[in-house]
Amino acid sequence: MAGVLAAVLLAVSACGGSSGSPGSDQEQGATLADIQKAGVLTVGTEGTYRPFTFHEGGSGTLTGYDVEVIEAVGKELGVDVRFEETQWDAIFAGLDAGRFDVIANQVSITPERKGVYDFSTPYTVSPGVVVVNAGDDSISSFDDLAGKTTAQSLTSNWYDLAKQSGAQIQAVEGWAQAVTLLKQGRVDATVNDELTFLDFEKTEGDTGLEIAARTDDEAHNAFAFRKGSDSLVKAVDEALAKLRADGTLTRLSEKYFGADVSS
Repeated sequence: MAGVLAAVLLAVSACGGSSGSPGSDQEQGATLADIQKAGVLTVGTEGTYRPFTFHEGGSGTLTGYDVEVIEAVGKELGVDVRFEETQWDAIFAGLDAGRFDVIANQVSITPERKGVYDFSTPYTVSPGVVVVNAGDDSISSFDDLAGKTTAQSLTSNWYDLAKQSGAQIQAVEGWAQAVTLLKQGRVDATVNDELTFLDFEKTEGDTGLEIAARTDDEAHNAFAFRKGSDSLVKAVDEALAKLRADGTLTRLSEKYFGADVSS
């Protein structure tokens, strides 16, 4: 099972886990000189994925962990940050087409993606988790999901992880619906990113839910760039290193998750 979990986790992407296969006609990568000359770093993001990138109250200012991290990076680079919001299923196509210079949307680094995109150093690290109702001791590992019912989005690789673990799947549209079914006792568990659960727990307080198991491997999430963006990636990495050293990443982590998820 450990080998299966590791293989599946490599494919996991936060925000639904879509593989993000690139198009065949990638534009040339953005360079640091280009960005600094324009004075703007254009960032692709969803704007609908709390707590990473969302609008407060549904229609307020764009905010979130990823939003604040890339804004801090832009400040270090001495440029403005402009966001282009797009659906997850179209976000890699937008990067390929040159609509933006970088994706800030909890993109997991996978071998497939590394072959076609450049990545910054990770700015979040998180395992996958099994979430159950508090006090339910019938599930304490991913193996225990065999024969159980889990609530999963069918477009998510968390769905793949649950299915590979032997679970029966109840299709849902997202985390909120999964939690509702779990609390109602209509499913036994849900599998998701630990960061999502931490935000839910921080926002809701006593949720009546708990983590029953974690994957041995962690997803490493980073900013994604078109190939050929070497100078820009290097500058972003240097900015992230400074933000990590001065405590900015820790502060933002604790603001959104109540824990340091940056390393």
